[in-house]
Amino acid sequence: MSMWQWQGRHSPTNGRTAVGRPDRGIDEQRRMEALRDHIHRLLIQEIDLSRLESLYDPDTRRSVEVATRAIATREAPKIAGLSRDELVEAVLDEVLGLGPVEPLVRDAAVSEIMVNGPEEIYFEREGRIHRSEIHFQNDDHVMRIVERIVAPLGRRVDESSPMVDARLRDGSRVNVVIPPVAVNHPTISIRKFRADKYKMDDLVSAGTLSKEIVTFLDACVKGKLNILVSGGTGAGKTTMLNALSSFIPHSERIITIEDPAEVKLQQPHVITLEARPPSIEGKGEVTPRDLVRNALRMRPDRIIIGEVRGAEAFDMLQAMNTGHEGSISTVHANTTRDAMGRVENMVLMAGFELPMKVIREQIASALDMIIQIQRFPDGVRRLTAVSEVIGLEGQTVTMQDIFLFRQHGIDAEGRALGSIQATGLRPAFYPRLEAQGIKLPPEIFIPRRAAA
Repeated sequence: MSMWQWQGRHSPTNGRTAVGRPDRGIDEQRRMEALRDHIHRLLIQEIDLSRLESLYDPDTRRSVEVATRAIATREAPKIAGLSRDELVEAVLDEVLGLGPVEPLVRDAAVSEIMVNGPEEIYFEREGRIHRSEIHFQNDDHVMRIVERIVAPLGRRVDESSPMVDARLRDGSRVNVVIPPVAVNHPTISIRKFRADKYKMDDLVSAGTLSKEIVTFLDACVKGKLNILVSGGTGAGKTTMLNALSSFIPHSERIITIEDPAEVKLQQPHVITLEARPPSIEGKGEVTPRDLVRNALRMRPDRIIIGEVRGAEAFDMLQAMNTGHEGSISTVHANTTRDAMGRVENMVLMAGFELPMKVIREQIASALDMIIQIQRFPDGVRRLTAVSEVIGLEGQTVTMQDIFLFRQHGIDAEGRALGSIQATGLRPAFYPRLEAQGIKLPPEIFIPRRAAA
């Protein structure tokens, strides 16, 4: 007789595995987890996974699934139907996926996954963070999943290299920090890669911006203005950059520079360059700055830098000031004015002994516009400012706000009430757009209260 003679109960799973599911009693849940681990051990004994060509190959998955079902039938004959399917899926996640967090990885509504320790797993859905009921067995279990992430990339994580950035096969970004740097437990942070392409209509539907702003941004991109998208972590900068890029004409040659690659363009003529960290031996590093300088030799119509983080800001400004117009990039900053300061500091990182006034002249002549994105407490990401870079007065880069988000309260469910409004100022670059045959309706720049 099998050691497992337990009849599992079934309840809806909405496509997620039942192992570790909160609708089960604690004792019942632990039994299912123990059964999963038992079948996992037997599976490893019966199948030499190291001899399989690829753990991600569909044929491999089918082979492993067949073997898993056979073991489950033998070891737990009384578990049938969906309960068995859930058990088999949990074992496959353990063998081929990321273990307990694999259902969160598959869930398209989840944008971030945060493993703070074996018993402390959080995820973000629709801009809000929730605590998950799933868990790992212990720190060693977490580390097995970490090794599964980094090993195929030729990376390592140990006491001598306790922090590592990696990427899943679908493009999702992963950051791992282990003890002694992470004091209590190894941690994993996964920023999910969105497979579909966000369009401006999606952002309008989500409440990020208005149709009038979309019309304005369309004109700015087609008019080849140099645009910087600013915002905090998780504010939606890359999403906005992707949406802006949809306005670029399909006839143009675009070079994208990223670390890591996240931008998804819809144009046919796109060259993607990705920075590369040094190898285990400390060799072979390719920095974003190397890529920016190389991109200038590739006859680009536009250069898109996924995120400016360091000395490559200097080369980006040089490119903008030497005829490579229409560039778009993102930067971490809380306001459009702070974004100016961030770019200034990053130019200083390039190591050139330039007077501050010269640096600011470079910034003022290169950048045309800054778009500020902010994630509000209600989870909604909103465009909060569109600011034009005017020029340099004395030692100060002058700017003017073209559009601002005006909040006038919070509703009963905690959602911010307000909308993006014109300030009444017409951008100084408007004649430049008109010279290219791009016209905007004058009422776009009239505040709604004034227009009424």
